[in-house]
Amino acid sequence: MKDTIIGIDLGTTNSEVAILKEGKVNVLNITGESKQLPSYVGMDEDGELLIGEAAKNQFLLYPERTIKSVKRHMGEDIQLTLADKSFSPQEISAMILRHLKQIAEKELGKPVSRAVITVPAYFSDAQRQATRDAGEIAGLSVERILNEPTAAALAYEVNSPEARTILVYDLGGGTFDVSVVKIENNVVEVLSSHGDNHLGGDDFDQKIIEHILAHLKDEHEVDITEEPRAMSRIIRAAENAKIALSSQPYFTIEEEHLTESKGRPVHLSLELSREDYEEMIKPFIDQTEEAIHTALDGAKLRVVDIDEILLVGGSTKTPLVRDRLEKNLARPIRLDVDPDLCVAIGAATQAGIIGGEDVSATLVDVTPYTFGTSALGEMHGHEYPYVYVPIIKKNTPIPVTRSESFFTIFDGQKKIEVNVYQGEDPDALNNEALGKFLIEDLKNVRAGDAIITTFSLDINGILHVTSTEKKTGKQKSITIDNVISRFQDKELEKAKQQVAALFDDEESLKNKDEQKNELLEKAKKLQADLDGDDKEDITDLITDLEEAIKANDKDAIATVSEELTDLIYYLET
Repeated sequence: MKDTIIGIDLGTTNSEVAILKEGKVNVLNITGESKQLPSYVGMDEDGELLIGEAAKNQFLLYPERTIKSVKRHMGEDIQLTLADKSFSPQEISAMILRHLKQIAEKELGKPVSRAVITVPAYFSDAQRQATRDAGEIAGLSVERILNEPTAAALAYEVNSPEARTILVYDLGGGTFDVSVVKIENNVVEVLSSHGDNHLGGDDFDQKIIEHILAHLKDEHEVDITEEPRAMSRIIRAAENAKIALSSQPYFTIEEEHLTESKGRPVHLSLELSREDYEEMIKPFIDQTEEAIHTALDGAKLRVVDIDEILLVGGSTKTPLVRDRLEKNLARPIRLDVDPDLCVAIGAATQAGIIGGEDVSATLVDVTPYTFGTSALGEMHGHEYPYVYVPIIKKNTPIPVTRSESFFTIFDGQKKIEVNVYQGEDPDALNNEALGKFLIEDLKNVRAGDAIITTFSLDINGILHVTSTEKKTGKQKSITIDNVISRFQDKELEKAKQQVAALFDDEESLKNKDEQKNELLEKAKKLQADLDGDDKEDITDLITDLEEAIKANDKDAIATVSEELTDLIYYLET
């Protein structure tokens, strides 16, 4: 039976596993329809391991028993505390990799022992080796440590007949790098890279967290920084706000009974605008732009030498990122593969190449057009009522929902006309008009009253446009059918029937039995050469372990095994 080599994107915030089958890449479902495993590891009250969503949910109540963003610690000589135990970053990462391995095994119905694992291009040798070690600990032979931009380029451009020079902008949860990549004759070559291994969505979250903490101090005179459970709720709320503001202009952060002050509960309710959020993270985006020019200098190229830009990583969904790149680089931006999944797709593609598979590119449905509306603005130095405002931009994966806020022009304005266009011209009237509607009978509005307009494009090419007056909730909408035609690419094969849940449990039990037997055998050999107190100590532990095994007392087995291992280490050194 031919070995299947799996592709793994080991991410700061989320991780994915993908396999190549019959020339197509399938990013595997983790739970339900989700293809992303939250990169959280936890230990519950009974000492059972939690990985992914279960650990992320536990983080709210028991942050001291949960570890997140371990990728930021790869290559560091530190120990991370999980419940009352300590683990290296490699060991925590290995738990995530082991879980992804199990998912692939259940999908394939056979053991998996080989993998391609991706890392940021800007990872050091120590970080790469730590990642390889994590794979080995997880029971995987790591066939290749693959740069994430290389993986992304593979996902986009495998078998491309044209030579291209591409800028890969990779902004994830905890790391950022930008790479200049040349693709020619199906060879993907990274010409230069630059980045920051401690810059990403986690830093965006932190800015929102600081904003919330300042609000709590100003409005309620409370400081919750020493309250772990309250802080974990704030961390989750900040992440949710960041995600929401990628597709809507306002978000209200709400947490009931967050803490208590002077014997009374403190409830958090704080509205955050996208504009204020983007002002918070602007310095981080400035850093990424500086890195772009450093990478270009390293490749001895100019911006005009770049054919296109690939966006990789969930944090590139932040509208400010794309707006700044479009404005300052003016190069085509590719988004026809999900930025959350393209690295895993590329890893599986590389795994297929190593395994001798016939590889072809994998794409998802995208919108080939830009959809937007018009607003009063400036054009050619003059005020103009039909300046085009793109809301869903071409090459955006679908389904997709995007919102923008607009404002009344004068006090007492009674109605607002919303026009829907398709096209790229900055003058809305030069684009194709798709429809329009009126929001009428506005009462007592002042200039600057917010109107939120939402465009939703579904997988069937149907565009839904809704405008809502923010203060009153007055709403009007229109549905436009078949604004695009769906691509006819075959859907990826459905997941195979998962093998019995006990499959890997049995394998784990077998490994544990072997480890216990090896430990006892080693202890008894050492026992024969000892005398005095040392002999008595090791004899007692051997007896305790044998009795625990006989009684099938898992807690006692774990405790005595750890004590016996420590004693053997002490006696042998």
